[in-house]
Amino acid sequence: MSTAAHAIVDPLGWSMVAASSFRILLTGALRVALCATAPFLGAGPCLAQQSAALGDFPVKRIRIIVASSPGAADDFFARALADELEGFYRKKIVIENRSGAGGLIGNTLMSRANADGYTLGMIGVTRIITQLVRDPPPYRALADIVGVAHVASITNVLAVTPAIPVRTAPEFAAYARVRIGELNYASLGIGSASHLAGEVFTRALRIDAMHVPFRQVSDTYVEMVLGRVHYAVYTLPAVLVPVREGRLRALAVMTPERSRLLPDVPAIAEVGLPEAQFDSWSGIIAPRGTPRRIVEQLHGDIVSGLRKAALRQLFVRQGAESTPDSTPDGFMRLMQEEYLRYQALIRERGIRPE
Repeated sequence: MSTAAHAIVDPLGWSMVAASSFRILLTGALRVALCATAPFLGAGPCLAQQSAALGDFPVKRIRIIVASSPGAADDFFARALADELEGFYRKKIVIENRSGAGGLIGNTLMSRANADGYTLGMIGVTRIITQLVRDPPPYRALADIVGVAHVASITNVLAVTPAIPVRTAPEFAAYARVRIGELNYASLGIGSASHLAGEVFTRALRIDAMHVPFRQVSDTYVEMVLGRVHYAVYTLPAVLVPVREGRLRALAVMTPERSRLLPDVPAIAEVGLPEAQFDSWSGIIAPRGTPRRIVEQLHGDIVSGLRKAALRQLFVRQGAESTPDSTPDGFMRLMQEEYLRYQALIRERGIRPE
């Protein structure tokens, strides 16, 4: 291109840039004026601008880390909620099972995740217990997270072998108190939720019993049916079938009220042992530092799902109750109370991992 041509094009180019810059400045000034007059004209334009600046959520898929294997209670709840959230967000919700070491692997991963709302965790009491029984602690059970939603409470059941001649919790208490050191109870491992549940019940009865850990619940059933293991406190889904088949005998549910799945089995308070109450729970958490607006949005969408009759019935069939009236702060308080309770119990009983 010739020098004369450059002389023509350049002035035109700079004129276009100047005009464009003037339009941008004018548009910005108008937006500022609209926001300044929002109290009088309505806040729509201003809020729309702020919303665009903050960005929509979610804009990509969310993953939920579960520190247990597929089929466990936390995994079941996570998958049920994922179906609901996919309907809200029109985006895939990925369930990532990171089981092993008593929940250590998955819970550590949750603590180290990015605090952007795209990595969540479905947790239960095991997150607290695993930290309390490890020295040094592998993660900070509560300091590393924020509560999003308390999802479910799970019924636990006091089950005994049919080999002993008792049919009620008071009869069992009388039977146990005259057999000091003769009885034992099962759990799914040292430091597991079922271990602490058994300790809570044993302490409430003021008896001395031996703890017998197992790797699988099916192994427990064999030993209890044979009468070599005397009792256990397991979640209702784990014992419902053997109880209904008569292979185990349910003496009480460890919750304030009876279960709809075992309506003839009394609540633990009904048999005079309210201090033996042991609720299992599951909930959604996010890494510490996740923006509050994202936490509140997730909470609202999760609660909307929990209020659906179909999801409530699905939970009931698993021996659980959905908890749609929770709040993020309320869930954190629940976990803090549980932390203090189990911290005291673990110290008193000297519980340490194998």
